[in-house]
Amino acid sequence: MPDLAAAIPEDLVPPDAPWPVVLGLDPGTRVVGYGAVVAADRGPRLLVCGAIDAGSLRTVPERLARIARDVRLLLGRLRPAVVVVEKAFHAVNAQSALRIGEGRGVILAAAAEHGCRIVEYPPAVAKKALCHGSASKAQIRAMVTTILGLAQCPEPDDASDALALALTHVHRRRLGDLLGRL
Repeated sequence: MPDLAAAIPEDLVPPDAPWPVVLGLDPGTRVVGYGAVVAADRGPRLLVCGAIDAGSLRTVPERLARIARDVRLLLGRLRPAVVVVEKAFHAVNAQSALRIGEGRGVILAAAAEHGCRIVEYPPAVAKKALCHGSASKAQIRAMVTTILGLAQCPEPDDASDALALALTHVHRRRLGDLLGRL
């Protein structure tokens, strides 16, 4: 995967951007998906997506340090109004749940340091917001592609998952705005 600093230009989001940036982050300790959308008046638009590859051969502390560095870079360059993170869930494998929790902790700390509003959604909420509760990764990826009007599906799956989180927040916020007007 390309270096994140090279992949995301410093001037991607102008200081006077008319719409808020919503950054979704799909936590892990090997790969962290990211997906940023702008909540434009005519619907969400893709800003950038991809994955932070922390390296499977590094130690856990080294991977967490890499994630922290790259998440801070994302926050600095994208200046999101909201950071949406997948909420912790019960996993069959306790070790996997612990590792995901470590990755979440790094992400939450970096977003809090940056002064971002942080929203957490369980995986099922994003699935239900875009498809249905038992939607597969392929179905989520296809719906993200459709909603954003993309020619190709976002890759890897972690990026699609992160975009699903960001889109869930945009849709829920718009629904709340509509209901508030009634």
